[in-house]
Amino acid sequence: MRPAPMSSTTDTPPALDRRSLRPDCTNCFALCCTALGFSRSADFAVDKPAGIPCRNLASDFSCTIHEVLRPRGFRGCTVFDCFGAGQHVSQGLFGGISWAADPESGKDMRAAFKTARQLHEMPWYLEEAQGRTFDPEARHRAGRLRTTIEAAMGGGVHRLLGLNVEEVHVSVRALLIEISEEVRMSYSAAGREHLDAALVPGADLIGRNLRSRRLCGADLRGAYLIGADLRFSDLSGVDLLGADLRDAHLDGADLSRALYLTQSHLDAAGGSRSTRLPADLKVPDHWGDS
Repeated sequence: MRPAPMSSTTDTPPALDRRSLRPDCTNCFALCCTALGFSRSADFAVDKPAGIPCRNLASDFSCTIHEVLRPRGFRGCTVFDCFGAGQHVSQGLFGGISWAADPESGKDMRAAFKTARQLHEMPWYLEEAQGRTFDPEARHRAGRLRTTIEAAMGGGVHRLLGLNVEEVHVSVRALLIEISEEVRMSYSAAGREHLDAALVPGADLIGRNLRSRRLCGADLRGAYLIGADLRFSDLSGVDLLGADLRDAHLDGADLSRALYLTQSHLDAAGGSRSTRLPADLKVPDHWGDS
């Protein structure tokens, strides 16, 4: 049974903690499969314009090829994470009435989902930042930003769509970078001479051999780690905000204290049960056992 829909005009904003920032496709109207578009590539087998339902979408909003998405060429679907925005928009902002049942709501619902998806991602990082900083003032700023985002999500569709998302994003990003510096310094307090000069934000590390390395405290924000060999390496305190880990090899790596790691990072990479992960992330189904 689906939970009762949340009021779109509630005075109490929803608490966007990590428990609520996980996708629940059974309570969503397949918004990622309708609102978003994609181009034929290694991640998607076909072209799909934004606003058009995917051809693999069933009438009950389930995916007709969910169990074989990867072999059928839809790997991109398996790594997408809405951070819980789908069910919040579907059940909260639109009261459990789908775009199929009310076609006139479709445009606003798609727009709300795109905005909500951006907003839902930010508290995922902010909650971690609050827990890892030693600076009370930085912790307080992170809390204020979370409150701003929660208020926007709890204030109805018009308030959500009227929010200056870019302004919020700039503030969140600046704080995350600030706290990242603090955390990374604590992991490389003995000195950073052990770090490769190439390990910098936005670095091209495609296919790079970084196996069995102590990378603690490295800033790999936005780095391209596609196909990189990180097996048995220690990534404690490594900033992975926006890093591209597609097909990276993580077998035996320690990511238990990596910074700003998401489930999408793991779903895009390869690893095994020996890979050490944070407690609130799970081993992807396609990873091996050894």
